[in-house]
Amino acid sequence: MPSRVLTAEQTALVLRDERLRPLLHGFEPELVIEHEPVEFPSYPYEWPPEMLHAAAELTLELALELLPYGLGLKDGTPYNVLFRGPDPVFVDVLSVEQRDPADPTWLAYAQFVRTFLLPLAAWREFGVAPGEVLLSRRDGLEPEDFFGWLGWGRRLLPPWFSLVTMPVLLGRRRRDDPSVYRPRRLGDPDKARFVLRTLFRSLRRTLGRLAPPEGKRSEWSAYTEARSHYSAEQARLKDRFVESALSEFRPRRVLDVGANVGHFSAMAARAGASVVAIDYDPVVVGRAWRMARADGLRILPLVVNLARPTPAVGWRNAECSSFLDRARGRFDLVLMLALIHHLIVTERVPLGEIVSLIAELTTELALIEFVGPEDPMFQRIVRGREHLHRGLNSTVFECACKKHFHIVRSQPLPASHRTLYLLRKS
Repeated sequence: MPSRVLTAEQTALVLRDERLRPLLHGFEPELVIEHEPVEFPSYPYEWPPEMLHAAAELTLELALELLPYGLGLKDGTPYNVLFRGPDPVFVDVLSVEQRDPADPTWLAYAQFVRTFLLPLAAWREFGVAPGEVLLSRRDGLEPEDFFGWLGWGRRLLPPWFSLVTMPVLLGRRRRDDPSVYRPRRLGDPDKARFVLRTLFRSLRRTLGRLAPPEGKRSEWSAYTEARSHYSAEQARLKDRFVESALSEFRPRRVLDVGANVGHFSAMAARAGASVVAIDYDPVVVGRAWRMARADGLRILPLVVNLARPTPAVGWRNAECSSFLDRARGRFDLVLMLALIHHLIVTERVPLGEIVSLIAELTTELALIEFVGPEDPMFQRIVRGREHLHRGLNSTVFECACKKHFHIVRSQPLPASHRTLYLLRKS
């Protein structure tokens, strides 16, 4: 990412910021580098497999490009990468270091395997999403973990033999051998560089084999394409209502909650907004990322369930902030289309709490689709608990909204129990 070294005068100005003093602990930095900010930080456990794969590609590309300059990466972790829209950006400048020109080893190799390759393999082979691994395991999957999932026949096949079986078998014999981490020097620096280049290219081929497959299906992957719960007229009215709000108010930052494959996220991005699109299904989020990358749209798709948002994690819960802490007050418009009934019924979140959270997330506008209890999709998910939602209707919904918003306009979808509302904060 674009960076610049600050002058002495600029450094002195920056260091006067009282927020930085606790980080320095009394030390005066020799060099201060300023980076272009990334608008919305995200973490590897919020990425679909496609984004983890893109971050791995960037890491290997950088490692190869640094070789001719006598530099290397001391880390091989996805935490060195952020995303600007759908594009990965390497942000950890301090990971780049001068390497011993005669040393043919990459000490970050095992970390790269644990945090990139094995989580991608877990998704491809067993449907275990990266978030299920990396949220609870900062340093990824150990080869021993994966070894237990594979049958003996597969343990001997590529790429499992080199990624999993050999490390497990050798690790049992060399676990307490400190020589594993000692530098290995060759007499010829060109030969050492050749060995490293061969290693990175081999990792790139393995990464290619572990690329998330296109066309993977899930419960929600056909939802937007089918739109079977909307007639053609209803779908046109819904699109027109969203387009009208985007055209009139020109929001710069949009949060699309329950974005699915990104239909409305793309609409907002094409209207000039920077979009964070969240959904709990990694398959549809991966499709949204592919679309945004292919079309060059400023959409950051993340695997986040608003009912159980990403928590703050790390030492004292201060290393990685929660999704809500990053999102509160960051957006001009929150889209919540065909979702609120899922939060009410499936997640059992009170309507007032949902509206209150939306008001915290947006600085100005919200566009919400209300789905009444008579709607077929509502009936499908309520599963015999209709009596719990008997009093829910559009009047109740409007009353809940008026505690935080006023209604700019609404649009009932004909021959349905759905109404679109454009709301503005009071």
